[in-house]
Amino acid sequence: MKIILNEIPDITTAIIKSRPSKICKSPYVADARVINGDIMLHTPSLGCCGLVEKESTVLISHIPPKKTKKKDDKPRCTHRTELAYVYENRHVMVVGVNPKLAERIAETALICNCIQGLTLQTPHSYSREQTFLNSRFDFAGTTKSGQEFILEIKNVPLADYVDVPKKERKKYLNKIENMKYNDKISYFPDGYRKSNVDVVSPRALKHVQELETIATTTDKRAILCFVIQRTDVKQFQPSNIDLTYKAAVQKAWLNGVEIKTIVAKWTPQGKCYFVRNDLPICLFEEEGPRLEENSSHTISSS
Repeated sequence: MKIILNEIPDITTAIIKSRPSKICKSPYVADARVINGDIMLHTPSLGCCGLVEKESTVLISHIPPKKTKKKDDKPRCTHRTELAYVYENRHVMVVGVNPKLAERIAETALICNCIQGLTLQTPHSYSREQTFLNSRFDFAGTTKSGQEFILEIKNVPLADYVDVPKKERKKYLNKIENMKYNDKISYFPDGYRKSNVDVVSPRALKHVQELETIATTTDKRAILCFVIQRTDVKQFQPSNIDLTYKAAVQKAWLNGVEIKTIVAKWTPQGKCYFVRNDLPICLFEEEGPRLEENSSHTISSS
């Protein structure tokens, strides 16, 4: 039986006309065209590295109007971007682009024991958004064996045949031409930054570092789970686009942080199905980790 991890009711199609909106200049707002006219659209993932930009076809959900006593004439977003269509030759795929979807997918996967090696004590032995150290993590709970765990979720909507910055991708075109459609690398993170030496997401980096502290200073299991909302992939890896984050994930794993994946498939009707939880994870280059001499790191796999 197929496991449904999430479902978006009353989903509809829209075409992005411009982002930012010409009415509201926030990068989190776009102008879009739907069958009945034009709307303002909330884009929680910004442009999602090209998936939610001008002329993109997206799937959206309705945002209920806020109840307020005061009259507010400001234009408001009526819908939210949830999914995006990705077209490649004769292939069409629906990809989850709203980061909140990853949390909902992970919660159902947690309850249904679909996260590899993580079984709850009971279906209710977990809580959402718990603060430890200086970070708020997505989940905390107790496993079947009675051990406490901290679980942080990251959304992975992006994949490519090579994991390199866009400016370098043209060097690999000959290699890409001979690859199969499902041979892509899913990767995290990617996004706008002022300089190539900046981290893509300081918040994501902080989460990894604090998970490492939890793993090394407490008896809790520290778990980092990447939710891959597409199926055209053969592996996952922390991205070469942000080598600072990649090094932090490598170091955290060497010090006991467990790295997990969930692969999910979206339909144009807004249903999300569990696909697998054993996607190969590539943390290091093929020759293995390069540790400094006299390093005392202890390898602790998940």
